[in-house]
Amino acid sequence: MDLNYYTPVEIARIFCETGQKKARSAISKLFALSLLAGIFVALAATGSNEAIHDISLVGIAKALAGAMFGCSLMLVMIAGGELFTGDCLMVIALAEKRISLASMLRTWAIVYIGNFAGSLFLVFCILRTGQFDLSGGMVGGFTIKTAIFKTTMGFEKAFINGIFCNVMVCVAAWASCAAKDIAGKILAVFFPVWIFVAAGFEHSVANMYYIPAGILAKSNDVWVSKALELGVTPEQISALGIKTFLVDNLLPVTLGNIVGGSVLIGILYWFAYLRETVSSK
Repeated sequence: MDLNYYTPVEIARIFCETGQKKARSAISKLFALSLLAGIFVALAATGSNEAIHDISLVGIAKALAGAMFGCSLMLVMIAGGELFTGDCLMVIALAEKRISLASMLRTWAIVYIGNFAGSLFLVFCILRTGQFDLSGGMVGGFTIKTAIFKTTMGFEKAFINGIFCNVMVCVAAWASCAAKDIAGKILAVFFPVWIFVAAGFEHSVANMYYIPAGILAKSNDVWVSKALELGVTPEQISALGIKTFLVDNLLPVTLGNIVGGSVLIGILYWFAYLRETVSSK
């Protein structure tokens, strides 16, 4: 019987072949697609911020943000894009001895830089749209508050939240690969991403938008005053900067994303479905 979906073994083989193709891709292609993915994620981030900035019930706000954020991975998976967190699944091709460690790290580095560039591009664009002025500047204040929250959670919490974020992102990518039609791919992506956002897990590429946006928003006195109304302190605003962004959040979250996507999803699925193939070669 012809199934209308791919089995887990078939998915593992698909990711192995995909990882091999990525490792051989030209730098220009990888960068262009990763730039788009960074923009897609940043668009979802700014859209969810605007939707929830004046919702006082945290649970409702997180549920709404999660429902909106899935659009980013849908665009990456369907329209095309290279996302660092999803590319952690290239470890399957590495475990199958189809690519080298150097080629995988090369791809990761190019995609990471491209995602960062796309996110920063959108930060500068959004700052000029006037969107942070909505609700009397409350969107700008909420953006600052979000950045402060993310940079003050501590290394361990950021790392663990990064792990489980990418467990859900890579499971979403894995499940999406099972579907043979667009509707199935959308459904497969929607629910895991909804869960990771609602649970408050940390996504490195999303934070490439959230935190720089908060840092640059500090230059506007109205937005700062709104952030103070939302409960942050002047000391926290003053401390928010490039160092706290890179060291206190992006580093641990990125490491956590790698562990969650590469080890807990990629390696475990490789072990379950493909390991015997390699050992018999």
